[in-house]
Amino acid sequence: MQRRRGFCRDLAVMLALPIAARAQPAWAPDRPIRLLVGFAPGGSTDITARIVAQGISGGLGQSVLVENRTGAAGNLANEHVARSTPDGYSLVMGSMGTHATNQALYRSLSFHVVRDFAPVSLVALSACLLVVRADLPVQSVAELIARAKSAPGSLNCGIAGAGSSQHFAAALFEHQAGIRFTQVAYRGGAPAMADLVSGRLDVMFTPVVEAVEQVRSGQVRALGITRQGRSAQLPEVPAVGEALPGYVFNSWLGVFAPAGTPAPVVLRLSREISTALATPAVRGRMEQLGYEVVGSTPEEFAAFQAAELPRVTELVRISGASVE
Repeated sequence: MQRRRGFCRDLAVMLALPIAARAQPAWAPDRPIRLLVGFAPGGSTDITARIVAQGISGGLGQSVLVENRTGAAGNLANEHVARSTPDGYSLVMGSMGTHATNQALYRSLSFHVVRDFAPVSLVALSACLLVVRADLPVQSVAELIARAKSAPGSLNCGIAGAGSSQHFAAALFEHQAGIRFTQVAYRGGAPAMADLVSGRLDVMFTPVVEAVEQVRSGQVRALGITRQGRSAQLPEVPAVGEALPGYVFNSWLGVFAPAGTPAPVVLRLSREISTALATPAVRGRMEQLGYEVVGSTPEEFAAFQAAELPRVTELVRISGASVE
């Protein structure tokens, strides 16, 4: 009988362990957290990082400080965080570029974007607008494709950086539509947009936030948006896929911690990000920038990134993107 009572007592303790583990208090930071950005202040990644940092500071009870560590297309910030102590106090605002494209473009990275990072939360998806100069005699994606097919290479398309989201969006469009633009390389989207407005450029793909005002003022014409479905910002602009079935292109932003960061820490950070993104204030600011707000679990983000790597590797191939 004593042996049976002892067995029952031990079984009760074993069954109670998961409940006790769940009852343990969540990780609570006791000092400020750094959120690194691999690009200069004022860019879309930096702005998003600051919105997220402000949004999660209250829930965490600690300041989240955005630190810009620029250079090597975001690789310097990635390298720093990958080598940081995995304790939740060093994070990086990653993107399709920094945590997928660079792995395919650079052959000698000192880190691996999967092996050396713990995905925390997918923050947002970012589509591009397909825009043309205001006096180009096409009114739809179908008409643009027809014109490009009738005279291959006659339309020039602005490309804001090899391997950029704009480059990939254009290359995927050419590939799926069976057309060819004459690509014109620019150092950034602003000079390309200036040439589109002035009529020196025919076509470009550009992040929504960088073209909304020009579209609304009639300086350029939006033929489509690269996301799945229409945008709340420009509901009159059809999805490119309505005319070119199967075409969808989104870049993305998400938060990463160093690999080896304890699961309770990653989970707490992920929950705070999702909570912040669900608030009207944060969601509204993100949507004004043209983002489709997400907020995910670490597991969902890990699965998303795993699917992105082969997709982006294929985009690098069809676009011919390379680094010197």
